[in-house]
Amino acid sequence: MQLQRIGLVGYGEVGKVFSSGLKDKPGVTAAGAWDLKFAQGEQAAAERAHAAQAQVQAHASMQSLCESSDFVISAVTASNTLAVAREAARFLRPGTVFLDLNSASPGTKQQAAAAVDAAGGHYVEAGVMTSVPPYGIRVPMLLGGARAGELAQLLTGWGLDAKAVSEELGVASAIKMCRSIMIKGLEALVIESYTTAREYGVEDHVLPTLAETFPSIDWPQQGAYFFSRVVQHGKRRAEEMRESANTVREAGFEPLMTASIADKQQWVTDQAAAGVFQGVAKDARWQDYADRLIAARKA
Repeated sequence: MQLQRIGLVGYGEVGKVFSSGLKDKPGVTAAGAWDLKFAQGEQAAAERAHAAQAQVQAHASMQSLCESSDFVISAVTASNTLAVAREAARFLRPGTVFLDLNSASPGTKQQAAAAVDAAGGHYVEAGVMTSVPPYGIRVPMLLGGARAGELAQLLTGWGLDAKAVSEELGVASAIKMCRSIMIKGLEALVIESYTTAREYGVEDHVLPTLAETFPSIDWPQQGAYFFSRVVQHGKRRAEEMRESANTVREAGFEPLMTASIADKQQWVTDQAAAGVFQGVAKDARWQDYADRLIAARKA
């Protein structure tokens, strides 16, 4: 497998990391991206300037990106996974490898694969197993699909941490989504527990008991990290949890817990959009976030 022209659909946090990180890999001759933000007013100028500085071509449309690429990477929000795959399928060059990084259910990934494969492309699903920023393009990924093994070999040759887990589509995403239920569920539980404890003034009693039960975790530090990530990326997390709920449904179970996690993540997102956390530093203590939620409730 030889891939020379890389195209990122989605120029957000993940798209920026992958487009700039892959453009200088052996054999790569071009890297481009397409995002709706490239055409939206003042934001468009800033996003295009960022791409230019990173030496990434900002394409004017999905069609332009796909017609210029033999390796298309989809890095959009979970709710747009299927729509992006279907739109890209209209313009893919035959033989194009389409790597789907998005956090979506096995059923959604299978539908996306059907669209891409029908257009003559090669769909590979990816389960991105942790947050991208600390790792960059070396973030651990599990790949699935008929071409997963070939692509994993290419990516590992480029220094990425990619492992093919199955030729069957849906396996990699099932692993990812089941893990996400736990991780995003912990975030939701910590925010609810810590804020309630703060309101009652009992956090100095609650957190030490957590440390006794799980001594390997720094609960204040972990709490601060969970708060900050949900405040910054709650919308994306809520969408991922809705896809996780679909994963549970596809398995034949009612997603009682997972749906509630999505609701909690969305609630924090709504608070952030209302300005509740305005001025709170990213490295703030968990108490600073909790105090803002308490103050907003009492306002």
